[in-house]
Amino acid sequence: MLRYMTLMLEYLKNYVKTRLTYRADFWVEVFSDLLQQGMNLVFILVVFQHTPLLGGWSQAEVIFVYGFFMIPYGVFSSFFSIWNFSERYIVKGEMDRVLTRPAHSLFQVLLENVDPPSLVGSFVGAIIMAVCWNDLGLVLHWTDLFVLIVFIIGAVFIYGGIYTGLSAISFFSDAPTGIVPLIYNIQNYGRYPINIYNKMIRFVLTWMLPFAFVGVIPASYFLAPKEDNIAQLAMLTPLMGAIVFGVGLTVWNIGVKRYRGAGS
Repeated sequence: MLRYMTLMLEYLKNYVKTRLTYRADFWVEVFSDLLQQGMNLVFILVVFQHTPLLGGWSQAEVIFVYGFFMIPYGVFSSFFSIWNFSERYIVKGEMDRVLTRPAHSLFQVLLENVDPPSLVGSFVGAIIMAVCWNDLGLVLHWTDLFVLIVFIIGAVFIYGGIYTGLSAISFFSDAPTGIVPLIYNIQNYGRYPINIYNKMIRFVLTWMLPFAFVGVIPASYFLAPKEDNIAQLAMLTPLMGAIVFGVGLTVWNIGVKRYRGAGS
């Protein structure tokens, strides 16, 4: 573990050196991320201009859920930024270089693509949650911060497991599968109350592609009475994160064993 932490620090040092050289790119990226998240927030506000409730949820509650959604998504985007894995590592053959080094291949790939500016979205999400927490008059218990951190970690591992597994598909097919953009769009459904969807979509978002566990379900723990089913379901978030990431890592390891190099 100490060895991997040292490697992480070295990768982050190299990232900082690069960004100090191209500082304008850093701020452009931060502004772009904030603009995207701001447009999503505006969309929610526009929806509530036409209805006072969304599936029984008030505007402040939905924005609270969105604020929670932003926190793990920002962490995930910072440390699991492997959207171009197929093109860079499989098609262009950079995976060969990664496999010659004495460190886990996924760890190397993740750190080579680390994107700290995305963490700005997490801080904005935390601010949104704090404002909504006050507006909703929620009681802050001393255990809530601990539970929040555990839920965030679980949600990050759900994201990481799903996209690690999807990236690993590239080991079995050199051609881009086109499935990542589809899943990226599906994940956005997790930031809205799941009771507004039909049973099939609710099942998919909860148990097949558990994006409900990265937004509405864990956030509901702080909004709903603890005896509510959805609040109780939130306690499964860290377990779901461990399972999903375990599956994604297993698919990755199988793919690496199958990988035979870029060839000629």
